[in-house]
Amino acid sequence: MATKTPTLIDVFERNKYNLDDVAKKSRTWFQQQVLLLNRQRLTPNKVLNSNEEQLRSRVSPGFMYMFAYDPKYKDTLPYYDRFPLVLPYNTFKGGYIGLNLHYLPHQLRIRLLDNLMSFANNTKMDETTKLRYSWQLIDGASRYKLAQPCIKQYLVEHVRSPFRKIDSNDWATAMMLPVERFVGASNEQVWADSKRLAR
Repeated sequence: MATKTPTLIDVFERNKYNLDDVAKKSRTWFQQQVLLLNRQRLTPNKVLNSNEEQLRSRVSPGFMYMFAYDPKYKDTLPYYDRFPLVLPYNTFKGGYIGLNLHYLPHQLRIRLLDNLMSFANNTKMDETTKLRYSWQLIDGASRYKLAQPCIKQYLVEHVRSPFRKIDSNDWATAMMLPVERFVGASNEQVWADSKRLAR
């Protein structure tokens, strides 16, 4: 009998991470969790195709999304993420600006999100919960300095998949999934650069 390939829903059910608990964990714990998740052979396609009810044709500021992306100026970028995990905070004609949390190592993603939760519109942690923030609110504040390397602009015409909306009760789990796909540099190089920029 063939083994069932894990889907994102299975991952969320079997690896439910609670933001309050995860924010207190050690670096070693994060490394162990990522190794365990890596063994499940998760891919961006599995993430996108696992729950059609969560697919969207556009983003709304304050919610979290994953999607496939092919940057317009990829030939001039030192590196980029083909499968961003983004908290959009502003839209403009033809695109939006947001924080791609993949630009931070897993532990720092959680730390930044934990700080950003001060902008949550409610404490329900369900499909209605979103972050009401702007760059003006977090720029220059030391508790949000980790956001600096995550600021990215995305053009809708270069999005190569539907947007996979992630409800707030799964935000911590989404940030633990090892599905970042950097082109032009290794994860370690990107994260090292981000840590330098956030100092």
